Amino acid sequence: MVADSYVERVDIPIWRVLADMKGGGPAEAMQKLESKLSSLRGRKFYGAFRILPDGEEYFACVEKAPSDDPALMNLDGGHLPGGLYVRRKVYDWSKVIAEGKLPSVSKDMIGHYEVDRSRPELEFYRSMTELHILIPVLGRGPKPLEWAGLH
Repeated sequence: MVADSYVERVDIPIWRVLADMKGGGPAEAMQKLESKLSSLRGRKFYGAFRILPDGEEYFACVEKAPSDDPALMNLDGGHLPGGLYVRRKVYDWSKVIAEGKLPSVSKDMIGHYEVDRSRPELEFYRSMTELHILIPVLGRGPKPLEWAGLH
């Protein structure tokens, strides 16, 4: 069993690129985002994912830096919402993504917690080997039994 932990996060101002989920998907969006940056060094990268009534929405995101020039970057700005999240660390994430196993990590987490659907699920690319999956939750503790289908 993988250990999850709770984390309280603050709002993060970001630049973002919307992924074409019927085309190149998140990988292409991240490449577009990275191509707009003068350097990747010291930058914090995120993915923001939501399921909408008409499909999935994914944004490749990078935290804004004081030296960023919005006119030159030509990127959409926004923020990642703060609040309470449950976090699971995923090691060797590029292999997990290549094998198509990342969605099952999120599904497993969602099955155990009362998710706040008003905020997106986040991926924080902490390093080249460590990814944090962050699921927004309404409170600490497991889902009530009636939510988990055990009622």
